[in-house]
Amino acid sequence: MSAESAFAQTALPTIAGLILAAGESSRMGADKPLLTYRGRTFLETILFTLHEAGVERVVVVLGHHAEKVRQSIDLTGVEVVVNHDYRLGQTSSLQAGLRVLAANEPAGVVLCLVDHPATSADTLQQLIQNFKSSGHPVVIPRLYGRNGHPVLLGRELFSELQTLDRNAGANSVVRKYRDRTAFVDVTDPGILLDVDDPEAYRQLTAEA
Repeated sequence: MSAESAFAQTALPTIAGLILAAGESSRMGADKPLLTYRGRTFLETILFTLHEAGVERVVVVLGHHAEKVRQSIDLTGVEVVVNHDYRLGQTSSLQAGLRVLAANEPAGVVLCLVDHPATSADTLQQLIQNFKSSGHPVVIPRLYGRNGHPVLLGRELFSELQTLDRNAGANSVVRKYRDRTAFVDVTDPGILLDVDDPEAYRQLTAEA
């Protein structure tokens, strides 16, 4: 490999995946990472989708029933962090994941929530392509004028997110970058599917 090609490879923006799967799933009444969708658990589905989209480095944040999840799913090749403060809310899990990523900070992170398992790899690829070509620090998928998940966050947001009060949500930081946010119109209904309770899960599995 020539010096020029080696430099070109290192200069490419690296994108990591961060999956938040630490919550108690109290409204669902069952551990959401272990619910099944199209023959895989929610967590396995998201991992597979990230892999299909070309995201090689993935951090998973566990909390509630962390050991049960680890014993149930093969997480080989995945960086796992257990957030013992998961009861403090989603922001604490986001910060736990970002601390792991800080050791080799990527240019951006695809932030995935475990209760959004139905997003396609094509959608993730569109977000990543937009991030790399536009330089926008926030990239959000949109369908029928509605914003969805996952979102792609650039490295310049990381320090603000890491120092965010745990009572505040990540959106309080994201909103500050509204004028530098790219909204990517997609045809993927999965970006709007938030499986947070038994009825939402019933609808998801009925459509699968």
